[in-house]
Amino acid sequence: MPVENASTQDLIARRNRLLGPAYRLFYEQPVQIVRGDGVWLYDQAGDRYLDAYNNVACVGHCHPRVVEAIARQAAELNTHTRYLHESILNYAERLLATFPAEIGHVMFTCTGSEANDLALRVARTCTGGTGVIVTRTSYHGVTGALAELSPSLGLPEPTAAHVRLVPAPQSAGDATGEIFAGHVRAAFDDMKRSGIRPAALLVDTIFSSDGVFADPPGFLAPAVEAARAAGALFIADEVQPGFGRCGESLWGFARHGVIPDMVTMGKPMGNGHPVAAMAARPALLREFGARSRYFNTFGGNPVSAAAATAVLDIIEQEGLVENAKRTGAYLREKLDALRSRHDLVAEVRGAGLFLGVELRRNGAPAGKEAAALVNALRARHVLISAAGPGANVLKIRPPLVFGTEHADLLVETLNQALLQISPA
Repeated sequence: MPVENASTQDLIARRNRLLGPAYRLFYEQPVQIVRGDGVWLYDQAGDRYLDAYNNVACVGHCHPRVVEAIARQAAELNTHTRYLHESILNYAERLLATFPAEIGHVMFTCTGSEANDLALRVARTCTGGTGVIVTRTSYHGVTGALAELSPSLGLPEPTAAHVRLVPAPQSAGDATGEIFAGHVRAAFDDMKRSGIRPAALLVDTIFSSDGVFADPPGFLAPAVEAARAAGALFIADEVQPGFGRCGESLWGFARHGVIPDMVTMGKPMGNGHPVAAMAARPALLREFGARSRYFNTFGGNPVSAAAATAVLDIIEQEGLVENAKRTGAYLREKLDALRSRHDLVAEVRGAGLFLGVELRRNGAPAGKEAAALVNALRARHVLISAAGPGANVLKIRPPLVFGTEHADLLVETLNQALLQISPA
C-alpha cells in the first residue's frame, strides 16, 4: 500500500538514510504524529487519532500536571543521584508504600530495559546462578543480556545456552496454573541437567507479548513456587501491566497473590519521561551491595522524580486504577459482543485497560487478518497493534484516562474494520 503523500514518503526516506535499517515503523501507511492530548494523537494535518495502544503515556499524552512538574524542576536543578536531594527520597517512600511490606528498597534507572538488566545482575549475584526462564514470545528489553531473553524481537541468532523458553498460559481453566508451573519445573530440571545453576524466573505479569493472559487470578503462584524450589528468584516485570493498568491494584502481580523478589518498572512511571526502577527485598540488595556497586548517572534525577511524583498524584487523585477497572470491564463486554457478529473473533481476555482480542480463522491463528485489521483501524484513525506467537491477538492498552465514550468509538470502528476485511 503506498504511503499517503510525497511529504510522508520524503520523511521515510530521510529517516532510513539517517537512522539506518534496524528501526521499524508502525503501519503500512506510517503516521506522522506532531501533538498529543489525553487519549488523542494528532498528525501534521491536524487530524486526530484515538490512541488505544500507547501505555507509556499512562495518565494521558502531555498531561499538564506532568508537563508543569518537569518544567518547574528543570528550571531549578537537574543532576545525578550521588548528591543528596530530598525529592527522590520522598518519591521512593511513596512508591514503596504501594508494594507489599517485603519489598523494601528501590533503585532507579532511566528505562525498563535497564531495570530488568539490574534485576538480572542482582539475581545472578545472590543465587550464584546464570539460568533464566522466560516465556516463548516474551519481551523484556533491548540490552545485550535482555535481547537474549526477548524472543519476540525475532532475532535470528539462537537462544543463549543459559536461557530456557516456556509456553505462555494458553487457557483460563482451573488447570492453567499447574500446567504453566509444570513447564517451569521441566525447564529448571533441564537447566540443571545441563550444569546450569538457576538464577531467575522473569515474567511479564500479564504476558503482554505472548498474547495477553490474565485469568484465572492466582494462576502464576505455582510457577513462582516452582522457581523458588529450584533456587531461583522471581522477577515481576511490571513495565507494561504496572501503575494501575490492570485495575484492582497498582501492580499486575497482585492479581496472582504472589510477592516477587524483585519488581521492575519502566517509562509509564514518568508518563514517558525516561525514569524507571527496580524494587527488591532488602536482603537481596544487602548482599548485592556488599559484593557489587551500582551507579546510574541520571537514573532518579530530580526532574525524573518530579515527573514520577506527578504521575502518582494523578493516578491517585483522578481515580485511574478504578477507571481502568470500570472502563476496562465496559470495553471487554463490548468487545466480547463482537464474537457473535464476527466469526474471526475467537476470544477476548485481559484485565482492566489491558485487553487482547484473539483472531482465528477455521481454528488457526489469523495473523494476516490481524495485520489487516490493525492497518484498517489506522486508516480510520484508531491506533492499536497485535501480539502473540501468531501475531493474531489485537493488543489494546490505552492511556488510563480512556473513558466509555472512547471505548464505544474503538469498538464501533473495529466492527467496521472487521466488516471490511471479513464481510459477514
